[in-house]
Amino acid sequence: MSRFDRYLMSQLLSLFGFFALVLVAVYWVNRAVGLFDQLIGDGQSALVFLEFSVLTLPNAIRLVLPIAAFAATVYVVNRLMQESELVVMQATGFSAFRLARPVLYFGVTVMVMQLVLTNFLVPASQRILSERSAEISQNVTARFLTAGQFLHPSQGITLYIREISPTGEILDLFLADERSETDRAVHTARKAFLVRGEVAPKLVMVDGATQRLTREGGRMAVTRFSDFTLDLAGLISVGGAGQIALNALPTRILLEGRPEAAAETGATVAQMQEEGHSRLAGPLLAVAAALIGFAALMQGAFSRFGLWRQMAVAVGLLIALQLVWTWGGSVALEREGAWPVVYAGPLAGILMAGAMLWWAQRPRRRRAFA
Repeated sequence: MSRFDRYLMSQLLSLFGFFALVLVAVYWVNRAVGLFDQLIGDGQSALVFLEFSVLTLPNAIRLVLPIAAFAATVYVVNRLMQESELVVMQATGFSAFRLARPVLYFGVTVMVMQLVLTNFLVPASQRILSERSAEISQNVTARFLTAGQFLHPSQGITLYIREISPTGEILDLFLADERSETDRAVHTARKAFLVRGEVAPKLVMVDGATQRLTREGGRMAVTRFSDFTLDLAGLISVGGAGQIALNALPTRILLEGRPEAAAETGATVAQMQEEGHSRLAGPLLAVAAALIGFAALMQGAFSRFGLWRQMAVAVGLLIALQLVWTWGGSVALEREGAWPVVYAGPLAGILMAGAMLWWAQRPRRRRAFA
């Protein structure tokens, strides 16, 4: 790269780091508030909250990279225009396309960052996050079991425990199930234990009884047992345990659209194709956003007051680009094989930036005054 390209690249990268840090912090704070209420409210420790926060960072960084690239480009170009640096370079014979070369390098650099995040770091973090979420969903002791209180894990379920020993043994258990419209069941046990199950934990009750009362006839049946195992899958919500999240699959599997992978995730082939191709088309938004911001500001001439009108046009074009991107994703989700529409937004943005650069280097006619 020439000295001018290195200079402009250094300006863009430094401002890009600043805007990315600010946007990630804003997004993370908004996400962390809900995450804190959810985890701490379920009885988890601060270390679990910190772990989940770190695992959500790659996805947050992926989302803000194109916006940070656009903001850095607009800020740097506006400052260089006010300080006449770009005006001098244009006077030396640099065309609009030549001036846009370091911006293109910058956009490609951000695109590579986003490709690594989208196709490697984000799926890996989402897989770990799904596994940890499943473990916490099955941790009934931390979520629902509190000694000396009447708890309601779900609608129609009442749970009371007199004491929980240091070894995890439940002493004097009372469990009432009123979900059925025909009868009401009450389980009592002197001791109980929790064991891990395939979908949800199982409650093993020792030395207890089950009372069933029919609602219509008022007949009650009492069954005493020495040990009884109750599956908690129907009593508590386990957060979709056993199902793989779509964003946790590798990109290659999503592009192939295997039926067995669709069965594991519960998604359609169209959804898998849209997710896979979005991981490849999304990074192109960084290139399109940077070029649009540069090309829009090149439409204006030197002004000490700044290029506010051109900035407004750049923001409007970025919103239009996002709308096209959203439309392409919705179309790809509806029909299998419609994944090429996902690339419409980034390609349209790059072509739009090229047309504006071509228009910017046309000779401007001076106004004739009477």
